[in-house]
Amino acid sequence: MSRGFSANRMSAALAIIAACPIVLAMAAGTIRAYGPSAQGLGDSFGTPGSNKSHEARPREVEDGSVADAVKAAKPAVFSVRVRYRAAAGELDTGAPLNQSGNLLRKSLPGTRPRVRTSKGSGFFISADGYAVTNRHVTADSESVEIITDDRKSYRANVVAVDPATDIALLKVDSGNGFAHVEFADKVPRIGDRIFAVGNPFGLGGTVTSGIVSARERSVASEEDGTDANVYDDLIQIDAAINPGNSGGPTFDVEGRVIGINAIIFSPTGASIGIGFAIPAETAKAVIAQLLETGSVTRGWLGVQFQSLTPALAGALGLKETRGALVAEPFADGPAQRAGIAPGDVIASVNGEIVKDDHDLSRRMVGLAPGTGISLGIVHDREEKIVAVTLGDSPTAKTLAPPYRREAQAAPRPHPSDLESDLGLKFAAAARTPGSESQGVLVIGIDPEGRAADLGIEAGDIIVEVTGKAVRMPDDISNALNEAHRRGRRAALMRLKSGNTLRFIAIPVDPA
Repeated sequence: MSRGFSANRMSAALAIIAACPIVLAMAAGTIRAYGPSAQGLGDSFGTPGSNKSHEARPREVEDGSVADAVKAAKPAVFSVRVRYRAAAGELDTGAPLNQSGNLLRKSLPGTRPRVRTSKGSGFFISADGYAVTNRHVTADSESVEIITDDRKSYRANVVAVDPATDIALLKVDSGNGFAHVEFADKVPRIGDRIFAVGNPFGLGGTVTSGIVSARERSVASEEDGTDANVYDDLIQIDAAINPGNSGGPTFDVEGRVIGINAIIFSPTGASIGIGFAIPAETAKAVIAQLLETGSVTRGWLGVQFQSLTPALAGALGLKETRGALVAEPFADGPAQRAGIAPGDVIASVNGEIVKDDHDLSRRMVGLAPGTGISLGIVHDREEKIVAVTLGDSPTAKTLAPPYRREAQAAPRPHPSDLESDLGLKFAAAARTPGSESQGVLVIGIDPEGRAADLGIEAGDIIVEVTGKAVRMPDDISNALNEAHRRGRRAALMRLKSGNTLRFIAIPVDPA
């Protein structure tokens, strides 16, 4: 899957686990927590030193109980109650609700601006009141109240947020000596036992347990209606987390935080045993920068890239599927300035082999803006070394995608033998003043056709085939025929899908 795709291609749903879960589609993404090393954070927060921190290192007992770890860690976890103003046009009618929450229309006495509330979870990382939750829990908040395990209530201030990793740093000023927990200093293994503590459905102090079921998961959401919020390199857990668990911790059996619960994978909005947590390694690096500067800076390569499948590798003439395929460099970004082009494969970073797109993301961790790196590139089947100076990562709101789909005006179909062969219907894409058509628009798909299983959707625009720009269906036919004459088993096709570009491999052998 392409890194940074708009999320519209999978049938299952993803839910941000806030008070009222939003059912969202799932996709992969590129955002990671780039920043300085988090080593030494134990000296500044989350260390056992006060009598309310870890009094003794709990151990996993032979009968499998984690009760000792829960007893030590649970006091540091709190419930979050957020008040925020409703969106424009969302008014309070004053009418009563029935048991299912639907408005009873028989009484509409007025239209007052609505103040809404939501619930989440969080945890203290220092005795003097620094705490962590999800950014989406506190977004647009007018006030944040936390309720501790001993049922005390405190007003919390949002000190800083990092939208890229969905982390918010809180501070409670009215108190000290808070029970707090520390982050784990080692990456959990798949199969390690864990437990989560949080405020599901408003039921504070709830403990659930399970195992680490997977790692290095990448998912994306579009709950704000704009570009996707992307979560990368997440820990997948099977401990039940539900609406209200957002921002709460997942612990190892020693009571150290291995992750911050953020999202669940669910067709219903409730737990089906697939949840995702932001890794402790990521959280520590982000929190260190938020504490020091109030924001997070990241080194930025400036490319959209995707996984390299066997079909794509074959179309590129590669013998292995190692590396990350560049779908599109961002305009005037570091990669484009260094000469990296669509269809290039990033095979190494500073001499170290890149296994896949996830590996490329991980290798960017800790690299600050201005850092010079050496990339091994496969360009047009030739290997070369490219020097790149990383830029400062723009925010999701200010970064313009390489492409944003324009409204298409009354397309005129172009029936051809190619359409019958591939199972697609085409039209010329929209034209901009003073330019030729921008590719070939897909306006229909035959579910029994050859292209049905390749992930092409109506509304996609085919812009290149085998590196050649296409403007009419005949251009696609000519490029595919040329690939066949040259003995290629597949041809590389580049598509514009929503706000992103991506490659697919089109078989050119007879069906």
